Amino acid sequence: MWNENQKITWEDFRGKPVRSASFVASTNTGISFQYSIKNGDMSVEYSVQSFFYPEGSWYIPERVNPYILKHEQAHFDVSELHARMLRKKLEGRTFSKKIKSEIEGIYQQIEQKRRAMQTKFDAETDHSRNEEKEIFWQKYITNQLAEYDAWK
Repeated sequence: MWNENQKITWEDFRGKPVRSASFVASTNTGISFQYSIKNGDMSVEYSVQSFFYPEGSWYIPERVNPYILKHEQAHFDVSELHARMLRKKLEGRTFSKKIKSEIEGIYQQIEQKRRAMQTKFDAETDHSRNEEKEIFWQKYITNQLAEYDAWK
């Protein structure tokens, strides 16, 4: 689970390295989302967490450094950002009788945005190799997390 006071370390990466990949590390993160509907009053109780999959995350030990670990942490931060976006969208929301499909739709919309941002982050930074873009993205992600601070 994401924690602002605890960054990921290389020890957290337990997956088998993919030595044929064009990059030296891969972080597997996402959002877990559970909800229950209270019958009658159309209200929802929900739990949203961003998470890191150690078994699905890997690195090539002899080819990584702290700079690359910071890039991998940013992937985890992107998932946390979208968890906050989901909490914001659900907070105090009134639903119709189609509550389940509305909730699922909101989740799918946020998840699609999360995946797109992860892809764009890697594409623009060339998996951290473009240092100028990496600096831009690190600042952007930090600023976005601060903007959604109320939903952490």
